[in-house]
Amino acid sequence: MWLLLIILGAITYYLAQKSVAPVTRTPIWIIWLVMMMPSVIWTIWYEVNGEDEPIPLLWVITPLIICFTLYVWLIRLGKIPSSPQSKPTIQDSSVQLQDLEKPPQETETIRPITATEEKSLRDCFPWGIYYLQNLDYRPQAILCRGKLRTAPEKAYTSIKNNIEKVFGDRFLILFQEGLQGKPFFALVPNPWSKSEPQKNDTEPPLKRPLFALGLLLLTLLTTTVVGTITMAGIAKETLNNDPSLLLKGLPYSLGLIAILGVHEFSHYLTAVRYKIATTLPYFIPIPFFLGTFGAFIQMKSPVPHRKALFDVAVAGPLGGFLVTLPLLLWGISLSGVVPIPTAENASLLNVEALDPRFSFLFAILVKLVLGSGFVAGKALHLHPLAVAGYIGLIITALNLMPVGQLDGGHIVHAMFGQRTGIMIGQLTRIFILVLAMIRPEFLIWAILLFLMPIADQPALNDVTELDNTRDFIGLFSLALLILILLPVPGAISHWLQI
Repeated sequence: MWLLLIILGAITYYLAQKSVAPVTRTPIWIIWLVMMMPSVIWTIWYEVNGEDEPIPLLWVITPLIICFTLYVWLIRLGKIPSSPQSKPTIQDSSVQLQDLEKPPQETETIRPITATEEKSLRDCFPWGIYYLQNLDYRPQAILCRGKLRTAPEKAYTSIKNNIEKVFGDRFLILFQEGLQGKPFFALVPNPWSKSEPQKNDTEPPLKRPLFALGLLLLTLLTTTVVGTITMAGIAKETLNNDPSLLLKGLPYSLGLIAILGVHEFSHYLTAVRYKIATTLPYFIPIPFFLGTFGAFIQMKSPVPHRKALFDVAVAGPLGGFLVTLPLLLWGISLSGVVPIPTAENASLLNVEALDPRFSFLFAILVKLVLGSGFVAGKALHLHPLAVAGYIGLIITALNLMPVGQLDGGHIVHAMFGQRTGIMIGQLTRIFILVLAMIRPEFLIWAILLFLMPIADQPALNDVTELDNTRDFIGLFSLALLILILLPVPGAISHWLQI
């Protein structure tokens, strides 16, 4: 276990060095220690108490909350402020709406373009498409405010082409809705401009297939071990005497990796389709709990428009759910029916006696597979494959939460605009907090949602709305979230005899 912890530490340090070091002056080794502290605490627990003794939920939640709060505070404490003279970075490429709407500070006006270029810029706005009224120079952008006189998509395409004829790829052209609902254009420095010869000289390659493959294989190992010991119930001593018993953990590990892999590759392939620079999916192995903290991709260039934002966001949870559904049905058919646990033993983590009625969708699937074999007063002893499907269901629900940078947050942003998306996110936070008061299992979700930034990055064209088909798919995804979170109503439970 300590060997796996060392490997995890090396991976964590590498990721922190690449993602956090460029944006803060706080020593990276301090941030790394904070990131690793939960894993160290959990490893010490298992070393002292043995792997047969389950770690208390409080010992899981508390280190995560404290260390995440410290992590955010340390980054902000040493945050490197951007300046007009500094080289643009990925963080500068998508300017937040609230930053652009702030009144300019009373300092000397910064003009990144000459008077001749300003005249040429004004000529890029035909009065019949977008009637330009004023230019507002900010340290991070040139704001072009006026009145929209045609369809947003037509206006963005026309003006973007006009500006690129004058300035080439010197600027990224953003089109956003202001706080008063009036759309405006913003020009920000383009960190990928081909006229900047130094821009990629020191950057690591975008695709790192060997690194991604190594993480995948390591995650396969950790999930198989966890699946054998925790999910299949094989004692550690028995496993040491007969390593072939690891095969019993494969249904769990292969099922979980298939769900996570399809989820992230759905994001990845959709991003590639829209020519968004992105990394390969990276799995995060851990030597305990579920065997993994999931997987992720990093998008390195802005999203071109809200349709692309929606497609990339919705592809992950829907792709993962399409794999989760058959695996979960298969796993339920292999699971055993047991008496429902007592109140003190009832938990959403008790896979040996799980009450599926906590989720309307889960309960319907159980009844569909087991029929009269599952009735009132019964619970399920989940097969390892069913555990993987169950986790896939939870991952789908968590990602569909319409808050901030979760997939659901991107979905509502693309459907309703950034301002309405932020309002929906705030209401969701409050709803989950109220739900946590009724069902304590949701407390960790409520805490994570409140720690998460409420706004996500806008698309370049953040004004053009979605078509009816995408709106329908978005509503379906939100309905899926409700079906997973909603417990079985009493009338339906009585009707189905569950």
